[in-house]
Amino acid sequence: MENTIAAISTPNGIGGMGVIRISGEGALKTAENIFVSVSGKKITEMKGYTASFGKIIDNGEIIDEAVALVFRAPHSYTGEDVVELSCHGGMYVTRRVLRAVLSHGAKPAQGGEFTKRAFLNGKMGLTEAESVMDIISASGSQSARAAMYTMEGSLRKRIDTVRSDLLELAAHLAAWADYPEEEIPEIDEDQLRNGLEKCRKELTKLLSTYDAGKVMREGVDTVIAGRPNVGKSTLMNLLAGCERSIVTDIPGTTRDIIEETVMLGNVPLRLSDTAGLRNTDDIVESIGVQKAKERLLSAGLIFAVFDSSSDLTGEDRELIDLLEDAPAIAIINKTDLDAKIDSEYIKAKVKHVIFISAKNDKDTSELEKAVEEIAGTSQLDPAQGILANERQYNDAQSALESIQEALSALDIGMTFDAVTIVIEDAVNSLLELTGERVTDAVVDQVFSHFCVGK
Repeated sequence: MENTIAAISTPNGIGGMGVIRISGEGALKTAENIFVSVSGKKITEMKGYTASFGKIIDNGEIIDEAVALVFRAPHSYTGEDVVELSCHGGMYVTRRVLRAVLSHGAKPAQGGEFTKRAFLNGKMGLTEAESVMDIISASGSQSARAAMYTMEGSLRKRIDTVRSDLLELAAHLAAWADYPEEEIPEIDEDQLRNGLEKCRKELTKLLSTYDAGKVMREGVDTVIAGRPNVGKSTLMNLLAGCERSIVTDIPGTTRDIIEETVMLGNVPLRLSDTAGLRNTDDIVESIGVQKAKERLLSAGLIFAVFDSSSDLTGEDRELIDLLEDAPAIAIINKTDLDAKIDSEYIKAKVKHVIFISAKNDKDTSELEKAVEEIAGTSQLDPAQGILANERQYNDAQSALESIQEALSALDIGMTFDAVTIVIEDAVNSLLELTGERVTDAVVDQVFSHFCVGK
């Protein structure tokens, strides 16, 4: 924290603008050593939230024109003095400016070090800090909204409500036990139990958001399966928005697994178009069929495609049997042709069945609804605060287990002192979740996932 740090905060590559961020006690002086304002005003004389146009000069050489934006502590992202130098984009220019900054006393920032300083300086909690990288890496509007609401404090508020209720219960128990002479009202066991039940329900509800939130951030490993020529590759191309898979009337065209990441509604899908499921004497195709079967067993979601214009085959029925206990959607394709398929048989076996013509119909709304229902994102409200990662999930789960232990202690008639200890354990878990009581090792682990410059 005593060092002044600097890094390029924009992506490496050609662009209209590049930003070099400097933070620390010596940030203003460091920037002043290489920046000359056209107005003649020095950076150390500038007020916070003001900007100045000038040139970056190092060892008498003009490197580029730039704008210096000054933030005075504590009113900055990191809580320290910060200067952001905006120059022309480009790998050489931005790196050359950074090199000039480093030559005048700044140290290279580590991954996430600016946000880490913001956390350590009390500018944000740990859950808010974690949401910064979630915003940067968001692949869709829903995941971006969830991260933004978390950064605004929605998850912290939800946790704080539970923690406050637990602290009130623990404080009453402790005061009643430690100060009997003060005539503190005796604890009502039903009231205590009701308070714990309320916290248990809220944490259970919060924990239920984790899987759906993970889907929004990371996507779903999705396999497109079916026998040859049912339209798997056509569906792949429809969802990808381009000719990603080869489409022909010749069975067995797709032999290896073709992969593409797409957004379907608010859910990212890591699509895999697989070889048609059938018995074949072709050695290469049979390897592809085996790979397809292996992918089916590990997939997070299966798009099972069937041909509406033909009767169900043995391969179709074998696939349908695999779908009964799997997260799957049966897609009856080629609805533009005369229907021959026994769709009632499929509906009896698979919960989600949709009808499309992947070749002619570009409307995927029904498929989107089915995916969101299976993924659990249709009922998810990001504004309410959701768990964003495994660290948060584990802390919330630990708090829930402590509450359940407290309820069990009441059931078997243990003393209130024992119940108080377990409630305090739950409070400590929630404090770890928000970062108010957390080890250096956990903090380092959180920020190790950040990019340099943020």
